[in-house]
Amino acid sequence: VQLQASGGGLVQAGGSLRLSCAAPGRTFSSYHMGWFRQAPGKEREFVAAISGNGGSTYYADSMKDRFTISRDNAKDSVYLQMNSLKPEDTAVYYCAARSYYSSSYQKGIGMDYWGKGTQVTVSS
Repeated sequence: VQLQASGGGLVQAGGSLRLSCAAPGRTFSSYHMGWFRQAPGKEREFVAAISGNGGSTYYADSMKDRFTISRDNAKDSVYLQMNSLKPEDTAVYYCAARSYYSSSYQKGIGMDYWGKGTQVTVSS
């Protein structure tokens, strides 16, 4: 499974962006998909995750009211809708996949695949 994130860009504070991550492969629906981000000089941070069938979602507390993760297994894709963006949301956003979910998922431990990141810049 190769992951390719897209949809990043420059947006003003208060704006919205929708990130996409394509993961073509027959086994896409068997993976818990997630989004992480890393800002300059900071550690990687969990953003959100979604189960293989989309029935369960998980969010970082600081983002759950503004961000929504979803997936379309028919398109082998996962999405991150980001609303009310703030300058502190500026980071490189990465998608990732793991075949199971546990508490370590949010630490980015044991991920099966990582995608190349997409830059999100929020101007004030």
